[in-house]
Amino acid sequence: MTVQLGMPQPREGAGSAAGVPPLPSRPAGMSAGLMDRYGRRATDMRLSLTDKCNLRCTYCMPAEGLEWLAKQAVMSAEEIVRIVRIGVDMLGVRELRLTGGEPLVRADLLDIISALRRAHPELPISMTTNAVGLDKKAAGLKAAGLSRINVSLDSLHEETFTKLTRRPFLDKVLAGVDAAWAAGLGPVKLNAVLMRGINDAESPSLLAWALDRGYELRFIEQMPLDADHGWTRRNMITAAGIRELLSVDYVLSADPRDRDGAPAERFEVRARVPGTAEAAGPVLGTVGIIASVTEPFCSDCRRTRITAEGKIMSCLFSREEFDLLGLLREGATDQQLAERWQDAMWIKPKAHGMDHVGLDAPDFVQPDRSMSAIGG
Repeated sequence: MTVQLGMPQPREGAGSAAGVPPLPSRPAGMSAGLMDRYGRRATDMRLSLTDKCNLRCTYCMPAEGLEWLAKQAVMSAEEIVRIVRIGVDMLGVRELRLTGGEPLVRADLLDIISALRRAHPELPISMTTNAVGLDKKAAGLKAAGLSRINVSLDSLHEETFTKLTRRPFLDKVLAGVDAAWAAGLGPVKLNAVLMRGINDAESPSLLAWALDRGYELRFIEQMPLDADHGWTRRNMITAAGIRELLSVDYVLSADPRDRDGAPAERFEVRARVPGTAEAAGPVLGTVGIIASVTEPFCSDCRRTRITAEGKIMSCLFSREEFDLLGLLREGATDQQLAERWQDAMWIKPKAHGMDHVGLDAPDFVQPDRSMSAIGG
């Protein structure tokens, strides 16, 4: 089927049913860039290299895994490079994060990063990974042009890690984290999702471990992006709960640096004087909290997402996707692809896939895709 070049076409079933008003058109002649109706401009691009993953984290994927995309459905290295070039050279993208699934399982990963670095010598290029196998690839990734690494690490205890990921790979992950640091892929950032009754009590010791090694830890509220659709608000650890857990050992104070659209609210960390509310000694480092559920930052969101099969997702919770790769393979020009991207981002929802903030709202509907299929 030929896709028209004008207004983006929602995938079947997404906002196209009878009685649903047409989506608003982007004003003709508006300024370049990925602007939306609420005045936000996307400059941070998250691009998924694959939907495949070698872990089965309970908050993301079912135990049996998912049905993977066919190889021909996934963007090739050349297609990735072209899409990134359009984003950077034509649409104002200033930062690129490569995601998955798990990017390390992609055989041509080094070729992709090398090509991106040659095309964009000054572009910050980071990657989110579970670090399984990173110990063998970190030096090569740095040499290819990767700027830094984000690693998902929810526990330092083998039994808990295995329970959360359904794989006994903690030693591999820790080796990968250390290798990334040694290779100069810093600052190394760690992402931890706290699960009630599973790893929440471990949060102070996880922070101590990260501070001791110079890693930047960010705790992430569990979001309703699990493939099993088992998320409930009452079972999640909120940002307020995370701060309370950390306050047993630490005093947190607002980081004076501008947040600048970052999803994590950063705090300076000092040791707590036992039995008091007072801080002792110098700043030990920082910790971040990403509170997408209870303290959303949607009003300053600057992200645009491309899935592994080349679909534009303007919001992590959006139920509408717009096909960029299909248009590219039909022979569209760079200008036509840029305009499709702009059209898709213009109708970005205000928050959480809706025209208002609130994952507790009665009209919130969890996206069909899990996080692994979207690309964080």
